[in-house]
Amino acid sequence: MPIAERLIQDIEIKLGKSIVNITPLSGGSINRVYRLQTAMERFVLKVNNRFNFPGMFNLEAQGLEAICSTQTIAVPEVLLQSETDTESYLLMEWITPGHTTQKASEALGAQLAQMHRHTSHSFGFYTDNYMGSLRQSNQWHEHWSAFFIDERLKPMVRIAQTKQLLTNNDLRLFELLYQKLPGLFTEEPPALVHGDLWSGNYMIDAHEKPYLIDPAVSYSNREFDIAMTTLFGGFDKTFYDAYHAGYPLQTGWQRRLKLWNLYPLLVHVNLFGSAYTSQVRECLASFV
Repeated sequence: MPIAERLIQDIEIKLGKSIVNITPLSGGSINRVYRLQTAMERFVLKVNNRFNFPGMFNLEAQGLEAICSTQTIAVPEVLLQSETDTESYLLMEWITPGHTTQKASEALGAQLAQMHRHTSHSFGFYTDNYMGSLRQSNQWHEHWSAFFIDERLKPMVRIAQTKQLLTNNDLRLFELLYQKLPGLFTEEPPALVHGDLWSGNYMIDAHEKPYLIDPAVSYSNREFDIAMTTLFGGFDKTFYDAYHAGYPLQTGWQRRLKLWNLYPLLVHVNLFGSAYTSQVRECLASFV
C-alpha cells in the first residue's frame, strides 16, 4: 500500500529535507514499514491508520525512551512521532543490519542484565501500552504476583473467554493458579523489562552492536523477559551466560519459564486463535 502523499509532505516539512526514495520493508505484521531516503540519510518509517491502535506510536516512543534513559542498551533514535488527518507514524534512525556473532550475543546478554537493574517503587508503568496489537494495562502494584495476575493474565483470559477459546476447566485452573502464584517464586525488586523480548525484537548492527526495538515496557519481574527469549528461540548460550555473569537469576528460574510465558501465549491465543491453547494448557498443568 503506497504512503499517502500528505504524510510524506508532513515528514519533509518537519525534517526540512526532501524524501528521494521510499522502499517497503518486510516484517511488519501490525504496521506498514518503509525505508525512507534523503540525499544523505536513511530512516525507518512505521505507519498505521490513526484510528486502528490509538496512541500506539506515542507509547512505543515512550518505551524506547525509557530503555534509552537507562544508558545500558541501545535503541533506535526516535526522530518524529506525529499524525495526519488519517494516519499515525513513527520515524526513527536507520540501523544498518549486521549478523549475530558471539561478541554481539555477549553484549546483548550483559547489557540486558544492566537494564534489569533499573528499578521503580512498584510493579507497573507510568502509562498503559500495547503487546502486539492488544492493549496492555500497567496499573501499579506493590507485589509482582498481583501485577502478573491483574494486569497480565486476567485481561487476556477475559478476552479468550469472550472468544470462546478457553473452556470452563481452563478457567478453573487459572483460578487455582492465581491462588498458588505468590508461593511459586521469591519476590525481587521491580526491573525495567522490554516486555516482548523475542528474537524479532532485537537487532544487531553492522558493528556487532545490539539494539532493542518494539518494546512493551513495564517494571516487572526480570524473569519475564528471560522467559520470552526461550519461547521462540533465537538466543544462544553466550547470551544467557553473559546475562548470568552480570545479574544472576534466582534458583529455580528454569522451572518458572512456563509460568511467565503463560502471558505471551495467551496473547497469541487471542491474536491467532486456538492453535496456541494446547501450549497454554501445558504451562498451566505444570503449576496446578
